Amino acid sequence: MHFTEPTYYREEFISLSISGEGLQGVTFDECSFADCNLVECSFDRCAFVDCRFRESAISNVNAVNSRFLRPQFSGCKIMGFDWSKTAKLQDLSFTECQIDYSNFSSLVLRNTTMIRCSAKEVRFVETDLSDSVFTDSDFQASTFFKANLSRADFRGARNYEIDVGNNVIKGARFSLPEVLSLLYSLGIEID
Repeated sequence: MHFTEPTYYREEFISLSISGEGLQGVTFDECSFADCNLVECSFDRCAFVDCRFRESAISNVNAVNSRFLRPQFSGCKIMGFDWSKTAKLQDLSFTECQIDYSNFSSLVLRNTTMIRCSAKEVRFVETDLSDSVFTDSDFQASTFFKANLSRADFRGARNYEIDVGNNVIKGARFSLPEVLSLLYSLGIEID
């Protein structure tokens, strides 16, 4: 499909496949994408405002200077996405998504939601994730370094390795037994 209009408002895209294609300067406002294939796409100066993505593949996307404002992703495969190249992100919401190998470094992502997600080998370096929710998500081999995790909710999350000396965790919520992993960064032994 070729997008000929500069703006799409409340459009529904079902089973759309634009794998490997590039879009420039297109705005999607309150649009929904269901069962779409957007793998290896390039979004240059595009905007996704209040859009919903359901059961879609959005992996290895290059989103240079694009904006994602209040997007909702549900059941999506969003692997290898370098979010740090975007122009603006606000209130990202991921539910039951696979966001492995993604990069959220050096971004302000307050109020982000990742519920029941696979977030393996994801980079959160110098990322502000304050007031975010990560319940029941898997962070195996993910990097949290100089991240602001103030008041973040990690209850039910697993496999995270968070160095309490290199991250801000004041007011963050964790659950047993996973919270014990925070002690490993202190160099103490637990019997």
